[in-house]
Amino acid sequence: MEKHRCGWCVGDPLYEAYHDQEWGVPLYDEQGLFEFLILETFQAGLSWITVLRKRENFRDAFDNFDYKKVATYGEDKIAELLDNPGIIRNKLKVRATISNAQAFMKVQEEFGSFSKYIWGFTDGKPIQNKWKDYKQAPANTPLSDTISKDLKKRGFKFVGTTVVYAHMQATGMVNDHEVGCFRYKEVMS
Repeated sequence: MEKHRCGWCVGDPLYEAYHDQEWGVPLYDEQGLFEFLILETFQAGLSWITVLRKRENFRDAFDNFDYKKVATYGEDKIAELLDNPGIIRNKLKVRATISNAQAFMKVQEEFGSFSKYIWGFTDGKPIQNKWKDYKQAPANTPLSDTISKDLKKRGFKFVGTTVVYAHMQATGMVNDHEVGCFRYKEVMS
């Protein structure tokens, strides 16, 4: 018998693998959180599958999302990135990635870790939603509005409330798997 998955991922093997292995799993790792933050930044205005298909290229181009390295990128590296056909070549998003790496490290200094900071908005625990259909999940919430405003205040760019909510979904801060999805209960534990 085939497993029931959230409707948004069905039919694309890459999407299904991402859904089955990563999406909605509570993530506390600094590098992983930075990677998703940057990928969500590049996704703004585009579809997630577009970013997912270029994910390995992004990893290669951005030193495996080593935020300490990314924070030091200068004009030569920016030019190299903007010339890389394997990634989304948006000058504002490339520059935002560098400033976001710098802001990320400032948050680490202030809170001890970015994970402690971001998960502090949910008291360190995922919010358990109960959607029957993925289309019921919102694009943003009052909490994503609050986090977005706070990130912007701290110097982050391309972190509007919709981008933040997508980040919350991807990193398991909210469990937005459909209740009938085989992953719904799995990511709760």
